[in-house]
Amino acid sequence: MVTARIIGLGAALPGGPIAQDALWDGFFARHHGGGRLAARIFRDAGVTHRQAVANPLADDDVTRWSTGDRMRRYATESVPLGKGAVAAALADAELAAEDVGLFAVASCTGYATPGLDIRVAADLGMAPGVQRLVIGHMGCYAAVPGLGAVADFAAARDRPAVLLTLELPSLHVQPPTDDVGQVVSHALFGDAAVAIVVAPGVGPGLEVVEVAAVTDPATADHMSWDVTDQGFRMGLSPRVPEVLGRHVRPMVERLLEAHGLDVGDVDAWAVHPGGPRILDTVQDHLGLPADALAASRAILAAHGNCSSATVPLVIDALRTAGRPRPGGHAVALAFGPGLTLYAALLRAPDRHQEDDPR
Repeated sequence: MVTARIIGLGAALPGGPIAQDALWDGFFARHHGGGRLAARIFRDAGVTHRQAVANPLADDDVTRWSTGDRMRRYATESVPLGKGAVAAALADAELAAEDVGLFAVASCTGYATPGLDIRVAADLGMAPGVQRLVIGHMGCYAAVPGLGAVADFAAARDRPAVLLTLELPSLHVQPPTDDVGQVVSHALFGDAAVAIVVAPGVGPGLEVVEVAAVTDPATADHMSWDVTDQGFRMGLSPRVPEVLGRHVRPMVERLLEAHGLDVGDVDAWAVHPGGPRILDTVQDHLGLPADALAASRAILAAHGNCSSATVPLVIDALRTAGRPRPGGHAVALAFGPGLTLYAALLRAPDRHQEDDPR
């Protein structure tokens, strides 16, 4: 059986880091009426800095823009970020753009045609016959099914594939409101582009062993992402952690048991940091050690919740730290509308496999 493995990652972030305290003091305190609850939500979000293509502290207030205005800004900003992330990932993989067989793009924060899949592929010199796939409006978990799709292509076609996750939620700040869900959204989200290169065969890189999912349609109203006349508006129920807690352990156990593993065998966890409560819920229900989600918490602090681009950032942070260790396993977990949970089981090569040619 041909396997597929992650052999390169690259990220592109817009502008410099914007301090969470500065965003609150300089814009969102006024935007949300300076209330104690909103201040506490911002303070307890687990975010210290974020990146954004639309910085309200630089008089870039999009809150009264139409959806059309926001999409035009998305088209302008997304291409250079996407090119930067994919170019960095290809360089990390030591792979030429013309060798890519499938180029997939996941994004739920903007749409344009011709889109990123066409424009980035052409600008970087991918072959005219490269296959393309666009994954839209799946939300924060989109990187995991996207990874599954490019891994399946690489294994089935014996050719490399690239997944680009690119999200610009700063373009969807909503007009002034006291809705708690909107305050939470404004406190958490940041912009990022991250690309993953997947290649077939055995060798260096993280093998994509399996991807699994579970959706609880009875809780579909707990998380939503609606297109409105003033951008895309998030609906967020405070019951999301409760539903997540009900499903996360059974789902992870089923995934691991199929490969003769249990939770204690997992060497690294790349959990989508939807917020501190999400991470706490996953940690508690899986019975993980105190530092098991340190990489997820660090990405949340440095970049915020970057929707589908966040789990790739966490995987890259773990990889940089040498995790999972040779022969060890990692689990990537992400959550979003549906209410949906997605998981990927990854495996690091043994020492002798690391020496094999790509």
